[in-house]
Amino acid sequence: MSTLKEILTRRPVLTTIRVTAPAGAAPQPLSKGLGQYRMNMMAFCKDFNAQTQKFKPGIPMAVTLTVFKDNTYEFTVKSPSVSWYLKNATDVDSGSSRPKHVVASELSVRHLYEIAKVKQSDPYCQYMPLESICKSIIGTANSMGIKIVKDLD
Repeated sequence: MSTLKEILTRRPVLTTIRVTAPAGAAPQPLSKGLGQYRMNMMAFCKDFNAQTQKFKPGIPMAVTLTVFKDNTYEFTVKSPSVSWYLKNATDVDSGSSRPKHVVASELSVRHLYEIAKVKQSDPYCQYMPLESICKSIIGTANSMGIKIVKDLD
């Protein structure tokens, strides 16, 4: 339950935008689309690039942008999706067309654990146990036709 102070200090939200953008370079179409909300696009691009500079340029980042009615904004940047990590770890372009029947590639438990450690740094996963994140990644790998093995030969 919210306190009276929290209710009175809340800013009214104009819109919430979810987009996948490459790290290190704020996308031009996104900044053009933000003009209709009277946002400072240059400030957003600088903030976005500063927050994603620790990642390699071009990595797709999930961004949730909240624009308030007083022309201010907040945004959160999540790490890339699990499927992106799995594709890069196994060097495949896409998953299997028939999961559980055709194996697209194999992935070791060690690689799975490293992906889980990276995903645990996400704001939405930081309180989840590592075992739960690993189980979720295993489910994603199975649906992509990627077989999890103990050790790669």
